[in-house]
Amino acid sequence: MNSTDKHEELVNRCLERIGRDLKERRVEHTKNVAKEALRLAEKYGADKQKAEIAALLHDIARNLPEEEMNAYVRELNLDEHYLNNKNLAHSKVAAYLIRRDFGITDEEILNAVLYHTTGRENMTLLEKIIFLADAIEPGRTYPAVNELRALAYEDLNRACAFSLSKTIQYVESRGAYLDPDTANALEYFKREINQYE
Repeated sequence: MNSTDKHEELVNRCLERIGRDLKERRVEHTKNVAKEALRLAEKYGADKQKAEIAALLHDIARNLPEEEMNAYVRELNLDEHYLNNKNLAHSKVAAYLIRRDFGITDEEILNAVLYHTTGRENMTLLEKIIFLADAIEPGRTYPAVNELRALAYEDLNRACAFSLSKTIQYVESRGAYLDPDTANALEYFKREINQYE
């Protein structure tokens, strides 16, 4: 079996899994993220196969029951702020499930899933692509999404910084827990952008 056939087989396994485990709206979102990730990968010269797999699997833990999610949070020794917090926990749990259930050990794919909600310092090209594809897929309708969509196809670093700043504003406005990775990611991108201005 050649690499293209192996990739198609893995894509089919991913589609089967998300069809089984995710709500219909989340399946549609996931497919949209995969299409967006492929477009961004094409534009910026990233590995399209890795982008597609990371995108298809990024939300596989999103619809887990809260008790099950919390059990994984404890098993993975995640910060207590991840308990009863699917928004944060699902990406960490998804990366664990991808390794366990799909045998995927590619760190680029795992990290793209792991950090797709929070971002982090020194994000790789693939991490930026999954982070942004998740934020700008066509089903997203939040304020400033159109500005972010345009930025994503002009400058990945500026787009990530813009998205992170909006996330931080939103989290702080709700008095919710801000993951340190998110704050660190924004500071990292500000430094990167300043270097080439």
